[in-house]
Amino acid sequence: MKAGAKGQIKAEPLDFAGWPRDRAKRRERFIREYLLVPKGVGAGKPVKLRDFQREIVRGAFAPNIRTALVSLPRANGKTALAAMLAVAELWVGDPSPEVLVVASDARQAAITLRMARRMIELNPELAERAHIFADRIVVPENDGLLLPLPAEPGALHGHDPSLLIVDELHVVTEDVWEAVSSVTGKRPESLTLAISTPASSPDSVMWRLVEHGRTGDDPAFHLREYAAPEGCATDDEDAWRTANPALGCKDPFLALDGLAAARRTLREPVFRQLRLGQWVTGVDQWLPFGAWDELADAQRVVEDRARVVLGFDGSASGDSTALVGCTVGEDPHLFVLGLWENPGDPRWRVPRAEVDRAVDLAFERYDVVELSTDPWGWRSEIEAWAERHGEKRVIEYNTAHAARMAPATDRMYQAVVTGTLTHDGDSRLAAHVAHCIAKRTPMGDLVSKDKRGSPRKIDAAVAAIVALDRAAWHTTNSPRRRVASFR
Repeated sequence: MKAGAKGQIKAEPLDFAGWPRDRAKRRERFIREYLLVPKGVGAGKPVKLRDFQREIVRGAFAPNIRTALVSLPRANGKTALAAMLAVAELWVGDPSPEVLVVASDARQAAITLRMARRMIELNPELAERAHIFADRIVVPENDGLLLPLPAEPGALHGHDPSLLIVDELHVVTEDVWEAVSSVTGKRPESLTLAISTPASSPDSVMWRLVEHGRTGDDPAFHLREYAAPEGCATDDEDAWRTANPALGCKDPFLALDGLAAARRTLREPVFRQLRLGQWVTGVDQWLPFGAWDELADAQRVVEDRARVVLGFDGSASGDSTALVGCTVGEDPHLFVLGLWENPGDPRWRVPRAEVDRAVDLAFERYDVVELSTDPWGWRSEIEAWAERHGEKRVIEYNTAHAARMAPATDRMYQAVVTGTLTHDGDSRLAAHVAHCIAKRTPMGDLVSKDKRGSPRKIDAAVAAIVALDRAAWHTTNSPRRRVASFR
C-alpha cells in the first residue's frame, strides 16, 4: 500500500457493541479477531497470543494501572506485542486515542510503526479505515493517532497519550523519563508501558523503576520480570526457557539453536543481560552488579578520635570534589565527609572555603593519621593543610600515576568482591562507584568515566580508592603492630 492519505474514508466505523469493558479483555479480543502475524513464525495467519503475552497484557491493563514495566530478553516478540497493543488502542482504547512510541532514536521508534502499519494493511477492514503516512497512522473515525518519537524531552511535550510505549527503557535517560511522566496521566485511563531488556548498569532509570516495582507498594505500578535464575550456567537450557517465554511456551516462536548460536558469539555478561534477562555488570563496568550495595552498613558509626585516613579528590573549577574517610584496621569502613557537585550551573565553582572547613573539622573530630590528596588544582590549600595539621600527615597522591593507582584500584576491587570492607551507604558515593568504567592498562585496571566530558562523575569513588589504599598501608605498617625485638 502506498503511504499517505487515501482521500475521504467512507467505510462505516467498526462495531464493538457488546465487547467487554475490561481493558485487557477488549485488547485481547481485538488482537485475536483483527490482527494477522506480519512476519516470522506464522506470518499471514491470525495472531495467537501465547500465555505469557496474555499475562503481560492482563497485568499492564489491569484496573488502575498507570505504569507497567516488562523486563524481557531479546527475541521474545517485544516489538510485535507493542505494535499489536498500539493498533488495538487505535480502535478499542480510550476515546480519541493517542499512541506514542518512544525509543532511543527515530529509527528505532519507526520499527514499531512499520510493524503496526503492516498489521493494518493485512486486514482490509482496518486498512480502509486508516490513513497511513510515512511518519504516523491516523484513524479519522475517532481522531486516533499513532506517532513514533525519539527519546528526546522536547519531542514529548505537548502530547496527551492514552497509551505511551517506551521501547528499550534501558537506554532512556532521566530527562526523557521525566518528560514521559509529565505528559501521561491526564486522562481518566491512560498507560505508560515500558518493555525492555535489563540495563547494563544500576545507574539507570530502568533499575530505579525495577527497584520501585519490586517493593510492591505502588498499586498503580505493574512490574513483570522474565529472567534466568541467578547463578545459572549459561548453557542451562532449562534456565533459557525460564528467561525466554517465547522458547518455553506452548507453540514457541524462539528457536533453541538460535539461542545456542548467540551464546557462542556473545560475551558472557552480554549474553546474560540480553538473552537471559539478568542484571549483570556490563563488559566494561568496574564492579560486579550489586556488589557495592551489599556492603552498605549505615548503622556503623565511626567514633570520635577513631584512627582514619582521608582521601581527597578535588576539582579546580566546575567539576565535583570529594572528601572520603576510611578507618584504619582489619575491618575498614568508608564514609563520606564531603561531596561538592555541580548542580548543572555553568557558573558554579567548588566552594573552596567550605571544603577547607570540612578538612579542618575532620582533623578536629578524628585521629587523622593521613590526608592523602590529589594535588591538581589544590596546591595552595594542600600547603595550608600541611602547615596546620603537619607535613607528615598531609601527602600528595597523584591519581593519574597508573603505577600507583592500578594496585590501589585492584585493592578496592578485591575488598568489594570478597566483602572485606563496609561503607556508610551514601547514595552519592554509590552513584560515583556505579559510574566507574574499568580501563585496562599493562599495570592493571584503572577507573575512568564512560567517556571524556561525561556528566557521570567518579570523584568520590577515586577518593574512596585512595583512602582505602592508604588505610591498608597504615594498618600493615602501624607502629602499634610492630613487635619489639631484644638483642
